Amino acid sequence: MGSVPESSAAAGPGSTDDPDAPSAVVVPIAGARAGRSAAPDVLADASATAAPTSLQVLRSLDSGPRGLLEEQAGERLARFGENTLPAWRPISWPRRFLRSLRDPFTSVLLCLGLVSAAVASWGTACVTLVLVVVSCLLRSAEEHRADRSTAALRELVATTATVLRRAGPDAAPRARELPVGELVPGDVIRLGPGDLVPADVRLLRASGLTVHQSALTGESVPVAKHPVDTPSWLRSAAGPGPGSGAGEGSFARPELCFQGSSVASGSGTAVVTATGAETRFAAAYDGSARRRETSAFDRSVHGISWTLIRFMLLTPPLVLMANAALRGRGLETLPFAVAVAVGLTPEMLPVIVTTALARGASLLARNHGVIVKRLPALHDLGAIDVLCVDKTGTLTQDRPVVESSLNVSGRSDPEALHWAAVNALWTLQLADLPAPDALDEAVLDAVEEREERDEPLSAYEGIAALPFDPVRRLATAVVRRPGRLGFHTLVTKGAVEAVLDRCTLDEAERIRLGELAARETAGGLRLIAVARAERPARPRAYSTADERGLTFLGFVTLRDALTPSASDALAALDDRGIVVKVLTGDDPGTVARACRDLGLDPGEVMSAERIDALSDGELAEAADRVTVFARCTPEHKARIVSALRTTGRTTGFLGDGVNDLPAMHGADVGICPRNAVDVTRETADVVLAEKDLAAIDHAITAGRHSSGNIATYLRITLSSNLGNVIAMLAAGLMLPFLPMLPAQVLVQNLCFDVAQLAFAFDRPASEVLRWPTVLRPRDFLHFITGFGLLNATADLATFTVLAFALHGSATSGGQEAFHSGWFTENLLTQALVMLLLRTGGRVVGRRVTGGRNAEGRVVGGHGGGPLRVAACGLAVVGLLLPLTPLGGLLGMSALPPLYYLLLATVLALYAYALRAARTRYEQKWNPS
Repeated sequence: MGSVPESSAAAGPGSTDDPDAPSAVVVPIAGARAGRSAAPDVLADASATAAPTSLQVLRSLDSGPRGLLEEQAGERLARFGENTLPAWRPISWPRRFLRSLRDPFTSVLLCLGLVSAAVASWGTACVTLVLVVVSCLLRSAEEHRADRSTAALRELVATTATVLRRAGPDAAPRARELPVGELVPGDVIRLGPGDLVPADVRLLRASGLTVHQSALTGESVPVAKHPVDTPSWLRSAAGPGPGSGAGEGSFARPELCFQGSSVASGSGTAVVTATGAETRFAAAYDGSARRRETSAFDRSVHGISWTLIRFMLLTPPLVLMANAALRGRGLETLPFAVAVAVGLTPEMLPVIVTTALARGASLLARNHGVIVKRLPALHDLGAIDVLCVDKTGTLTQDRPVVESSLNVSGRSDPEALHWAAVNALWTLQLADLPAPDALDEAVLDAVEEREERDEPLSAYEGIAALPFDPVRRLATAVVRRPGRLGFHTLVTKGAVEAVLDRCTLDEAERIRLGELAARETAGGLRLIAVARAERPARPRAYSTADERGLTFLGFVTLRDALTPSASDALAALDDRGIVVKVLTGDDPGTVARACRDLGLDPGEVMSAERIDALSDGELAEAADRVTVFARCTPEHKARIVSALRTTGRTTGFLGDGVNDLPAMHGADVGICPRNAVDVTRETADVVLAEKDLAAIDHAITAGRHSSGNIATYLRITLSSNLGNVIAMLAAGLMLPFLPMLPAQVLVQNLCFDVAQLAFAFDRPASEVLRWPTVLRPRDFLHFITGFGLLNATADLATFTVLAFALHGSATSGGQEAFHSGWFTENLLTQALVMLLLRTGGRVVGRRVTGGRNAEGRVVGGHGGGPLRVAACGLAVVGLLLPLTPLGGLLGMSALPPLYYLLLATVLALYAYALRAARTRYEQKWNPS
């Protein structure tokens, strides 16, 4: 039985001095910066032409092929520390609480509370400060819960590693399973199929070794790895190998493997060159990357906050000056002026925002396993109109499937697939491989499903196997066919060029087959070439020299397996007005094929080379138009996301690897699955149970639900408050007494606040969930100005009614009755507004389709259950409170029946005007 020995690197005993070694790589460990080994950085940055040999690497690390002494390892562990990634420290409760005060709405409310206390308006001050504390406690508790959930998901990059250690200088090395945290530079480790690479390493020996580097580079296919001590002419002849999309820089070097990657097939022995914070995995996530740009929520909240601040700073001086000029009142009106400013403020906003977001986050975690780590990120989810994703694991599974089997003419023929399966089966069994690689597994699955041959694979008798290695780029199995005594059949499969070079073909035929392979590859398929030869049976072992004079059989084409739920999820996202952009490190043809298979038109595919040639402005225009970006590095992804945001898009980015971190930081909301690498999961704003677009759809729906309720509350409350403030200013100038006492303003605001809590538990109309919801300050200003003036008109009409019903009396009894009448009317009009404007007049984001914007839509609806109950309660309080002893204590008295009759007329006219204004507003935003 033939076999291929491991390709090995020359290595001798460890030594700290080597006059022949380049000075750039001979770095004594004791002299490393900050107690860390400097060798890894030098090794990784060395050019390919000056790459050090394995012997030089071992000497620079004061190690050898037999591993470190236990005593050496202990000293290095104490010097360099454990091989663990730097993690964020948990935020303490006091710090989290104080950080909540940075919310603009909360800060505004805190300032108003302090001003109220300064003017001895203790009731207003106490209520306002209590709301501040409640809001901060709610936000701190929910974010603490999210952090605990994320901490429970933390997983080590690897748990144990097989390490060679020696008890003494003359002792034989012994393989031991050690926790990865105990690895140190200079340790010699063994790697096998399925192993996670526990540190940055340099290969000493390897046999058919391929690794997945998708967490680092985004490539979906395994990359072939082998020692650099292989002769250079063999390395150049080998090329990149089938399906080994080599990345750029150090990740493309075949002798280096990095923490965060995993072994796909083969085995190897390697020396550890970097651990802990010195690994490339950790370097990809430095402290500067944690500083995120402002999100959509931050931008909208700041805009609305400054609009409110301008109103509130302007209101008290206006009240004081107007009363001083027209009524001769002095500083005694200051408490009233502060109460008016507080009346303009949506006091419950911090509480309602936090409650709505926390409730949505809690429901997501309980029902869908989605963890929202940063509460404002839930609003950002609802505002997303562009979602950027990678291909592997999102649109496609991380495995290939057979597409077709072609003969030499390019026609469909099962023969090539059959012989490829014979090769895969007997290579797996005779070469003692623990599991088939992904390509072999796909071939065997396809043959098992089709069962098109009368001759089953078990009918063949395996004789020998020459497994795949990255130098030859092919694998050969030797079998005995049924009824063919005295003959052995060599079956070879592998890279197209490698197989064609070993076949008996004339030059014209070789060129024709190469062009056929190129056409299939251009269509996004991967190819395996299959060939066969009949040889007389012999007892001696087979070798790679026998892989000559083969007969070419055909090609097996493979494509990426599609994620089953991806097609439906893409359609659902499109229905919600979300454009999906694919940012991947894969080949343009491969990703375009996957998109077409899923029903997503790839259009013009832009590669990294074209991105580099564009200015920021040109890229912004292209990013808005192009759907698929291929061969992207982490920097390309981050640049594309930033370009999208400059066009006004609210962006989400779904990723799971270290290579996705820059783009996640640049997006409005970063999303990752729970099985993402540690640092990515810590960085993300939202953690999904699975890397599934359907889960994102659930999260976006929850975000729009919460954002819709917040937007409704803001529009209704701000318009009502503005109307009341205008009416108060007018009444203060027309009346010889204050239109409402500060205590009455406080009680009225308390009633509003309690009723408005219902907004956090409302269910928006289904139409609201169909489009991105963004809190745009200009939209709010238009809405609250129009409906605020309408509300002020109703208040002024009430003044007329009160003047007629009370005969304009300015006596004490007349003042009490006036206060009672306006108090009742305010609560009743607020109840009407809550019901009639619940979803009416809401501009629901903008639809984005194919890179084009459509005007926002305004949708209507009927009041929800919680709001109906709250509105009825508000009306009852408004009608009954002036009649109770508490009303007398607040300076209110009973009203004549005539007032209620006239007030009903005013309210009926106000309700009609509200409906008419809402209809007109809808037609303005949606003329069709």
